[in-house]
Amino acid sequence: MKKRIAVTGLGVLSPIGSGQEQFWKALISGEVGTSEIKSFNTSLFNVNCGGEVTDVDPAAFIKKLNPEMLGRTSQLAVAASCMAWSDASLPPNIYPKHRIGVCMGSSLGNSSVLESVHDMQIRGENNIPSDYILNSSLDTVANSVSIELGLEGPSLTISTACTSGNNAISLGMNLIQEGDVDAVVVGGADGISRFCYTVFHRLGAMAQELCQPFTKDRKGMIVSEGAASLVLEDMEKAKQRGATIYAELAGYGLSSDAYHLTAPHPEGMGAALAMERAIEDAHVEKKDISYISAHGTGTKANDISESLAIYSVFGEQTDSIPVSSIKSMLGHAMGASSAIEAVACTLAIFHSVIPPTMNVTELDPKCVKNIVPNRAIHQPVDVAISNAFAFGGNISTIVLKGVTR
Repeated sequence: MKKRIAVTGLGVLSPIGSGQEQFWKALISGEVGTSEIKSFNTSLFNVNCGGEVTDVDPAAFIKKLNPEMLGRTSQLAVAASCMAWSDASLPPNIYPKHRIGVCMGSSLGNSSVLESVHDMQIRGENNIPSDYILNSSLDTVANSVSIELGLEGPSLTISTACTSGNNAISLGMNLIQEGDVDAVVVGGADGISRFCYTVFHRLGAMAQELCQPFTKDRKGMIVSEGAASLVLEDMEKAKQRGATIYAELAGYGLSSDAYHLTAPHPEGMGAALAMERAIEDAHVEKKDISYISAHGTGTKANDISESLAIYSVFGEQTDSIPVSSIKSMLGHAMGASSAIEAVACTLAIFHSVIPPTMNVTELDPKCVKNIVPNRAIHQPVDVAISNAFAFGGNISTIVLKGVTR
């Protein structure tokens, strides 16, 4: 028998609010957090909208490291992980430090460091600290969390583009089930990046003002930033210590479209395979799925292919399953997006509320129909699945379910 995995701590920073209480309140209220970008000059683009974390300074959470030497992504990762660690309320020394790991996902890592170094050199500044440049490395995202929290177990950064968060969560699950650790801090982080903004602008994939997943008049995605962390523990040990258990991480499924560098398979074959594998791994029945957190970027190609995949997996049951995309409110935070969505699914289970898809006008008849338009719905969520798709055809689905309280 595989060890069951409990989610006992949550932390999040997002464009609609930071800290799980503020985030959840804004999410179920349908607040849209995307607006004109402030952190860099967008005058060269014909799109100026994005999602930024503005309500907290992530650097304020950093005590052991020099925040000035860390990139934006590492700062966000540390802040979200400190929130989750505090929320989990692990008693001191309950687990040996070498038995607690960190798995963080990031699509671009600290690309902001390289952008800053470029700007410094343009201004003629040549005395750039070597430590600052070294912190551009992807591995510093997880390493910064390990150092800040004093955790001596495996410290791993996963970079599989926009599936990074889900894959980091899945790897953390494996570490506990294989007996390598007793607990693990998992999640994802990505800071706002000129490079990322430029890539999606050049692809013509960005909306001017609003992200409108599954609607007929959708114009594309919106680039954003954020971070989310979850504390995972062996279920039995979590129960023994009397932890608050938000949900159970029940399983995951991985696949690859093996189709195109940036476009999804037009029939959603990889997405369907990942969902099937996740449901099988979680030992749940399709009829028990209460909610699907869609990747839902608001691009023409993604929303149709994801819809076809969902219909392929669930058939006639599809239209009875609520499906929503919180990217309509937050934008797309790259490697952090699926981690933030994992927190949203966990809270949906815990509070029995399904967050809405905002900015919905006329539905696209080629897409899923039950998309919880513009208003949250209050109903029990027993089992939730969360999809994440990425460039290169990377696909990851996780399954979370309720725990009797």
